[in-house]
Amino acid sequence: MSTEQKVAIITGASQGIGAALVRAYRDRNYRVVATSRSIEPSSDTGIIAVPGDISKPETAERVVREARERFGRIDTLVNNAGVFLAKPFTEFTEEDYNHNMGVNVAGFFHITQRAATEMLKQGSGHIVSITTSLVNQPIAGVPAALASLTKGGLNAVTQSLAIEYAKSGVRVNAVSPGIIKTPMHPQETHAALSTLHPVGRMGEIRDIVDAVLYLEGASFVTGEILHVDGGQNAGRW
Repeated sequence: MSTEQKVAIITGASQGIGAALVRAYRDRNYRVVATSRSIEPSSDTGIIAVPGDISKPETAERVVREARERFGRIDTLVNNAGVFLAKPFTEFTEEDYNHNMGVNVAGFFHITQRAATEMLKQGSGHIVSITTSLVNQPIAGVPAALASLTKGGLNAVTQSLAIEYAKSGVRVNAVSPGIIKTPMHPQETHAALSTLHPVGRMGEIRDIVDAVLYLEGASFVTGEILHVDGGQNAGRW
């Protein structure tokens, strides 16, 4: 088994940004462990598809075990899996809360803890999470308190872990998107969603992939929250 070819774990990998990240890392000759609830097996021998609920520790355990046993190392973890629900704060249900905390927070915690353990052993690695610019720049008419609660926590832990691991060879960063054209946004919503960005358009999946790949190669960058949001984070408009 070769230990020279790098290995990336990507969560939420079955469609949209996650699927594009799988292709991008394969194009860079990484082997990839891809996971989501509904992911299908891959004919590419450089991809291991692991179905499962990322909020469950047993899924995280299985994903990291597959990476370790089949590929021998873990170089990158992309925490892409996430859910977003916009509604007035007092209308969130306990089910909404549990689902958002489960995917966005527990989903980060379980797999990041296990992947970081492997990275610390080898003295190198990169952890990057996908958050949202609504954390820092709320938008009137888009009530998203659960996103702020959960994704804001990811921004905070990104910087905390970046300092904790600064001398270990493990970097920790995040990409903070605006609204991206993915399957979760039907075509008929695009015109309205475009107005929620100062530049007047939605982002493309490639914009987020490019940001993750930039961070992947930026060896002097850690603790960064990279905003890819059409200017949302710059201020009011």
